[in-house]
Amino acid sequence: MNIFKNYFLDVITKRYFQFSGRASRSEFWYFMLFSIIFSLLLTMIGESLGLLYMIPLELPMVNEAGEMHNVMQDIPINILQTAFSLLLMFPSMTVSVRRLHDIGKSAWWLLIAIIPLLGLLVLLAFYVMGSQEGENKYGAMVC
Repeated sequence: MNIFKNYFLDVITKRYFQFSGRASRSEFWYFMLFSIIFSLLLTMIGESLGLLYMIPLELPMVNEAGEMHNVMQDIPINILQTAFSLLLMFPSMTVSVRRLHDIGKSAWWLLIAIIPLLGLLVLLAFYVMGSQEGENKYGAMVC
């Protein structure tokens, strides 16, 4: 329970808007772990309770004769999971910035995610790197 409080609840409540400072590897990964677990739980609850919002979308299809035509299809959006994702969007960004600070990188490195696949692989490598020892330009090391 202490891990949940320190690495998830504190990030959401106490450090929601905190871009400065550093986030340890364990703070970042526990936050992500709890976020994924809650997201999956809310997805299952929303699906089982039928809390879905259907968005009509017109999709191009090819029929048996090889002709193109448009078909209306409803895309289900899970309301609980979407609300949770929107709630965690900002703290996820702040903990990511602080994690980059912990290894001595600028927050601008988040923009590398624009590059498909390669950008995410670079960020993943940064997120698993060990912390810089001692103090860096972003502050003292977090235990």
